[in-house]
Amino acid sequence: MKLDRLLAITMLMLGRRRIGAKELADRFEVSLRTVYRDMETLGQAGIPIVSYAGEGGGYEIMERYRLERQFLTLEELQAMVIALKGVREAMEEREIGRLLDKVGAMLSGTEQSSLEDASGQLIIDINPWSGASQDKIKVALLRESIRDRKIVRFSYTDMAGERSERRCEPVRLVLKGLIWYMYGYCLKREDFRLFRLSRVRDLVRTDEAFEPREEPEARPLTWESMPPAGHGNMKEIVLRFAPVARTRAEDYFGSLDGALFEDRPDGTLLVRSRQPDEPWLHWWLLGFGTGVYVESPPELAEAVQACADDVLRMYRTADTLLSAKA
Repeated sequence: MKLDRLLAITMLMLGRRRIGAKELADRFEVSLRTVYRDMETLGQAGIPIVSYAGEGGGYEIMERYRLERQFLTLEELQAMVIALKGVREAMEEREIGRLLDKVGAMLSGTEQSSLEDASGQLIIDINPWSGASQDKIKVALLRESIRDRKIVRFSYTDMAGERSERRCEPVRLVLKGLIWYMYGYCLKREDFRLFRLSRVRDLVRTDEAFEPREEPEARPLTWESMPPAGHGNMKEIVLRFAPVARTRAEDYFGSLDGALFEDRPDGTLLVRSRQPDEPWLHWWLLGFGTGVYVESPPELAEAVQACADDVLRMYRTADTLLSAKA
C-alpha cells in the first residue's frame, strides 16, 4: 500500500508545479506525519524533491526530472498511443508522429506486437465525415497565429445567416463534439467570441501582432446567437416523432442533458427537452417533414407551420426568390 502511495505521489507531483503537505494528506487519507515520512523515503530513493516553507509552500520535483520507461505499464502506453493516433489524424501534427516513434523505440518486439493488436481493437477518429482536409488547413494556420500572436482576418457567417468581415486575436482552438472552434477576441464585436471553423471563409494570417488580453472569468465557451443553459429564451418543448425519424431524434436529443424519452403504444417517440426559441429550431424541425409533430408549446407549432407555408408559397410563386428568413 505504501509503495502504491509513493508512486501515486510521484506521478501527482510530476504533473504539478507545487503541492502542499495538507493537500497530500487529504488526498491520500493519511496524516501529515506520514506525508513527511513519504517525502523522506522518496528523497532517499533518488527523486529530487524540493520543499518550500511558509505561505504558498509545499513540495515539488526539480524541473528536469523525468520518469523512466519502467514506471509506465504496457497498458498505459497502449492507452497513450491510441489517443495520440486519433489526435494526429485530425491535426497532422509532426511532433505527435515523432512522439509515437519514440514510444515505439521504448518497447520490445513482443510489446510492439501487443500494442498493434490493442490499436486495432480500439480506434479513436475525431475527424468529421466530410470537410476534414479544410479543417486541418485552418487548424494549422490558427495554431501558428496563436503561437506567434498574430491577428487573423476572415469572413464569418453567424447563426442568423448574416455574413461579415472579422479580425480576431486568436487565443485557443477548441474541439467539441467533433467540431473545431476558434476562441479569441473579435475586434469587430470588441469582445471574446467562439467561431465555428466550418463557417469561417477566406482565413488569412496577418502580420499584425497583438498582446494577450485579460479573459473574462468563469465565462462559458458559447458561440454567437446561442443562449446558454438557463437563458430566458430557453423553452420546454414536447415533440412526437414517427418511427422513421426515431434514429435522428435519438442521435440529437440523446446527447443533451435533461432530455426525456417516452415510447408510445402507437410506435411513436415522445421527447421532452429545453431548447432555445430561435428561428433555426423552427427550420430544423421542418427538416423532419412529416416525421415530427410539435405537441407543445403551441407558438412553436405555429412557427414551424409558418415556415412550411413560406416554402409552399415560394414554390407556388412564379418568381421563386429564396427567402432571407430561411
